[in-house]
Amino acid sequence: MFTARKYIPSILKTLLILGFGYFFWLMLKITLEYIPFNPNVSFLMIKQTEVQDRPEYLSFFYTHVYTSIFVLFSGFLAILRKDFGIKNFHRNIGKVYIFLILILAAPSGIYMGFFANGGYLSKISFVILGSLWWFSTYKAYQSARQKKFREHKQWMWRSYALSLSALTLRIWKVIIVYLFHPNPMDVYQIIAWLGWIPNILLIEYLITKKHI
Repeated sequence: MFTARKYIPSILKTLLILGFGYFFWLMLKITLEYIPFNPNVSFLMIKQTEVQDRPEYLSFFYTHVYTSIFVLFSGFLAILRKDFGIKNFHRNIGKVYIFLILILAAPSGIYMGFFANGGYLSKISFVILGSLWWFSTYKAYQSARQKKFREHKQWMWRSYALSLSALTLRIWKVIIVYLFHPNPMDVYQIIAWLGWIPNILLIEYLITKKHI
């Protein structure tokens, strides 16, 4: 029988792709602000103490910003792997994702966490986030090497949920500022936690219910 039910997964997938594409484009625009290297634009304008007092800060910052955009993109391509039909595509794009996080994006993010705006509450959150990001990605890599592919899939979903904090953090920021107009430092303290905890709780729920 001809029903609309069979089209729901395709519609949801299309909406997911469009939604990700929109927010990814916003992230890309933010990233492009830092090309060429310029320590006097956007977020770096409020980090001049670190820029001037810590010569290594900019290196960690640019490493994190430039690699994170590729992490988001490669992770999303890995999720859509069945739609490409390219041999070993998932394995190869997964290697790119894992390498970027373990070697570049997560370590630089942890370093930056120690200098996050919003005081100790924000610093603690971003350091925990970076550490969990690295750990979940390493577990995904380790389980794949051990051919424990169900565990690999679950750890990769955890890892990508934390990767998406780059997007969800900014979405929450817009919502909170628009609705409540809080002090800027209070915003940092709130979104530092709100950016990733709901993400990982949702993934854990889906894993528990065996949807992943």
